[in-house]
Amino acid sequence: MKLYCVQHHIAWENKRENFARVEALLIMTKPEAGSLVLLPEMFATGFSMNATAIAEDPGGETEQFLAAKAKQFKVFLLGGGVGRQSKGKSGNQCVVFSPDGAEIARYSKMQTFTPGGESDNYQAGKEMVSFPWQGFVVAPFICYDLRFPEHFRVAARRGAQLITVIASWPVARIQHWVTLLQARAIENQAYVAGANRCGTDPKFTYTGRSLIVSPKGDILADAGNGETVISADLSLDDLLAYRKDLPFLADMRA
Repeated sequence: MKLYCVQHHIAWENKRENFARVEALLIMTKPEAGSLVLLPEMFATGFSMNATAIAEDPGGETEQFLAAKAKQFKVFLLGGGVGRQSKGKSGNQCVVFSPDGAEIARYSKMQTFTPGGESDNYQAGKEMVSFPWQGFVVAPFICYDLRFPEHFRVAARRGAQLITVIASWPVARIQHWVTLLQARAIENQAYVAGANRCGTDPKFTYTGRSLIVSPKGDILADAGNGETVISADLSLDDLLAYRKDLPFLADMRA
């Protein structure tokens, strides 16, 4: 089955403009029915610390957009947003919708980006989640999570075969992004897909480099710089055969 990563310029805290930009890219791409489509971290607002202003209750306009586009294009759609929580701080989340527009997974970023003030403005998540897609077990993560391999190891122990990372990863550390995505794929013998943004915000410049990586660490698709959509065909049979031939995961210690 096909997986897509949407890499787009994000207008600062302008949900309507970002919805229109994503919709235009999806119309241009015409993703295959039943495929999985990834949108970047906080795709509707940019990586803003203005949590009070941009947070939404469950079922808010960003989730309504995701549900509607999942249904319109008949795809599984994963996108990042800000969810208002009952105990004060909001959560930096990703939410996944099925082709019938139903929510099937919600993940809150476990590693909030302390150097950027995220820890002061957002509540960190407490556990990984997973969801089924076309026979795959998929584990979603967000940006700074990528620097903490222990979370990905837990995902692998729980059966993850595809790992997704949506991000607002700046150009200053873009080689880390590339290297870490490949490392997470190699060490967990899993497909890894990273959907990053491009453009600028008040603090950073982003050049994208969204990637889809094979379980062997090979780059299957690279978005390079600028606004685009990349895709790759993923084979569960090939992944299972590779793990059977080289059963590295069986040697993990508790």
